Amino acid sequence: MALYDFHTHTTLSDGVLSPVELIRRAIVRGYTALGMSDHCGRGGLTRIIGEATADCALAAEYWDFPVFAGVELTHVPTRSIPRLAAEAKAAGAAYVVVHGESPVEPVEPGTNLAAASCPDVDILAHPGLLDDETALAAAANGVFVEVTARPGHNTGNGRVVTVARRHGARLILSSDSHAPGDLLTPDFAHTVLLGAGLSDDEIAQVEAHGREMLERCKARVQY
Repeated sequence: MALYDFHTHTTLSDGVLSPVELIRRAIVRGYTALGMSDHCGRGGLTRIIGEATADCALAAEYWDFPVFAGVELTHVPTRSIPRLAAEAKAAGAAYVVVHGESPVEPVEPGTNLAAASCPDVDILAHPGLLDDETALAAAANGVFVEVTARPGHNTGNGRVVTVARRHGARLILSSDSHAPGDLLTPDFAHTVLLGAGLSDDEIAQVEAHGREMLERCKARVQY
């Protein structure tokens, strides 16, 4: 399957690779498209987007590779999500991820619903015990719900798939990569989705959602 991965991290937050090295390793790994979405609150938002965008433009010019700078709003106050997502887009982010209510981190309750209700959010990451109201909001607002390959966060994948399926919320696969070994391969991507309970037809839909995210980013950013 084609590899569309819009949730990865670099040295701009807690990853171990610089943005340009992550891009290069994703190309060698066989990625179709890459998004870099480092953790931030309000303080680092403009800096992170600017630095990542510079390397995205470099890769697009010399390697002809589709790569985009986003952000992952992480552990921010729930009520600030609409404001910060809008600020990220205004600062040039190609997309916005929100760090959802993972079962292994103390994210503020209500974060999932706030993210799924916000039109400026593109991906609700690892939402853990996804509920019906959040899935309905995500479906209504075009927010993709993540199936994650990240250990720990991925303990919610089965419930995420079940609830998203019930309400028509669209799923997207991400690595949540922080190191070279975290990057996806086609075989591992397929295994993660099968393990989450998806059928082959549903896996094809997830791949199509990755293509849709790519088109969203292309429409928003011109290098």
